[in-house]
Amino acid sequence: MTDALPEISRRSFFAAGATLAAAGAAASQSAQAAEGASTPIIVPPAGKRILLSCKLGMIAKKVDGKDLTLTERLKLAGQAGFDGVDFDEAGSFTAEQARDAVRESGVFVHNAINHAHWGQRLTSPKEEERATGRKNIEHCLRVSHAAGGSGVLIVIGHGKDGPAAEIDERARQEIKKLIPLAASLGQMILFENVWNEMHYDHAKPPEQTPERFVQFIDSFNSPWIGQYYDIGNHWKYGQPREWLKAFGHRAVKLDVKGFSRAKSKFVDITSEEDDLPWGEVQKGLEEIGFTGWTTAEVGGGGLERLTIVRKQMEKAFGLS
Repeated sequence: MTDALPEISRRSFFAAGATLAAAGAAASQSAQAAEGASTPIIVPPAGKRILLSCKLGMIAKKVDGKDLTLTERLKLAGQAGFDGVDFDEAGSFTAEQARDAVRESGVFVHNAINHAHWGQRLTSPKEEERATGRKNIEHCLRVSHAAGGSGVLIVIGHGKDGPAAEIDERARQEIKKLIPLAASLGQMILFENVWNEMHYDHAKPPEQTPERFVQFIDSFNSPWIGQYYDIGNHWKYGQPREWLKAFGHRAVKLDVKGFSRAKSKFVDITSEEDDLPWGEVQKGLEEIGFTGWTTAEVGGGGLERLTIVRKQMEKAFGLS
């Protein structure tokens, strides 16, 4: 008894194997081509230094009495001239729903947010609240990755949760646990500057600096941590050009809204009430070589309202 094949059988065996391998490769290529045809890669416009987007939450959910699907809402932003959308309702959708809506609409999603960060804070003294907050951010990281985005905006907590050094350390430890997932998915964790009584003096007037924001970001020494600088939020407390220069490369993305120092309220971008120095903002962006996403965070609506906001952003950044 021998395991050697007769020569003719050996040749037939290898010939058949080669045929099967070729057929398998062809089938695989056909499948990949078919999949590629049905699932196109959605990309934003190329060559733009400043890309304009709006929050998903700004886009109407109903038009002329008709409920809009997620895909239809994204299309509405595209029709209004936005380059993309910030998926700020991430907690309401699965990663698969976000991915499919992008593919079906052809509108790019660059970021994700879950507003539950105000309730389940990383600075909370309650471990279960911090754990829930961390899981919410993990979900956002997966949603942004599935949609094709590059980051997640978070509010890290609130000053009411304890002494500054103590709450900073609580948040820092929770965020450190998130960095491996963020890195594996290619997503940045971006801190928004908000009126949460952290890293600035809430009761004090201008002119304040963002030094404490910068120190907190730098304490991670991680390329996956940065700033989602909200220009309007802290016009009340400091000069945006100086803040931009201080943030430098840390300012990865920008939130955009108008604010009136005179009336101490948020207003439409570049409206008569908006006394934010947009010319200085433009200079600050040029000085740090900013290139990337800017996102409106104002009252939204249907196509007409979204188009107005897009034009206001173009005026603010000197694009029109």
